[in-house]
Amino acid sequence: MVFYAFFAALTIGISCLVSAKSERWQPESTAVYDCRIGGCSRKQALSFVMLGALFILLTALAALRIQVGNDYVKYVEIFSEIWKGTDEAYVVTEPGFNFVVDALYTLSGFENYLLVFSVFGAATAFVFLKAMYEQSDDFAGSFAMFMLLGLYFRSFTTVRYYFVLALTLYSIRYIRRREFAKFLLLIVFAAFFHKSVLVVIPLYLIAALPWKKWIMISGAVCAALVVVFQKPLLELALWFVPTFRGTVYLTQDVGLLANASGILRCLLVLFLALWCAKEPVWEKWECRFYLKLSVLGFLLYTCGSFLPLADRLAYYLITPQILLVPAMLKQIVSDKKRRIAYVCTGLCLLVYFGLFLMEAQGSGISVLPYKSWIFTDKEWINASEFF
Repeated sequence: MVFYAFFAALTIGISCLVSAKSERWQPESTAVYDCRIGGCSRKQALSFVMLGALFILLTALAALRIQVGNDYVKYVEIFSEIWKGTDEAYVVTEPGFNFVVDALYTLSGFENYLLVFSVFGAATAFVFLKAMYEQSDDFAGSFAMFMLLGLYFRSFTTVRYYFVLALTLYSIRYIRRREFAKFLLLIVFAAFFHKSVLVVIPLYLIAALPWKKWIMISGAVCAALVVVFQKPLLELALWFVPTFRGTVYLTQDVGLLANASGILRCLLVLFLALWCAKEPVWEKWECRFYLKLSVLGFLLYTCGSFLPLADRLAYYLITPQILLVPAMLKQIVSDKKRRIAYVCTGLCLLVYFGLFLMEAQGSGISVLPYKSWIFTDKEWINASEFF
């Protein structure tokens, strides 16, 4: 826990050296250096160096781990089955994921599962950093939420899902630009790694619409119908994803209590939005879009809590909060009100991170204690444990 806390503090401190969005590509008169296009100021050059440092640190911690993450051993077995051509794993893997694993194993000439984890760790870190850097009004604030909400450490557990989650966060840039064809292509590409991401196509497009009164009334009616017709909707979901039928996912991690942390998180964000109701932040279309996603995420956590792994589906909707919250805080006009909001938000994040670390050793996460293959003799050979 101390190591994770130190790592989070170190990387958040580095992120504070990355320049704000408003300062990007504005060369200083005293020190201008040639970059690929135009000029790059000393501050901007420092930002690139710090981004590189963050990428190296995040990738290294993910690549050096062994048996860290609830699904680590299961993934090693899946890799082996893909390599042998007998993919009968409990978790059905999509063609894109299978192709990458098979290609890496072929290039290595053996079951190099450490390389696979390293590649996905690097790809996930890169896409998350790129998404935050290009879209956030306050990169340091977004990165702090990324670390303190446990998004980075949770990526040790569900490798495919968090890579796709990063791609989904990045895809928002195309919605902001009204480039819906590129958005659809990126989501379809992501579906080759985890098909659950297809749920964002209708939900993101709904959030992109202007919410008139009739839309909000229709949404409330649909939410009520979901609660009433839980059984047929569950059957429909199981028809779409039959691998969950007859599994523990229908009995565990289901219900309001299991989703309490996500519900509380949405409520706190909605409360902050009310606190900032009269601030200029809502003049920005993307901030209204992020807020709509949080509302949809809250409805999914509550009305759709009976669905297996509803929290994973909801994460597609609430992860953009790491872009929304810093934007709201930065746009508060009153200095006193802004300081209060920053302090309260920081305390909530620290409490959340502390609770996450206390549960990080339990089943379902299992990212503690951190172990590295550099300091252990434990290996898997042909998906079996040897010492």
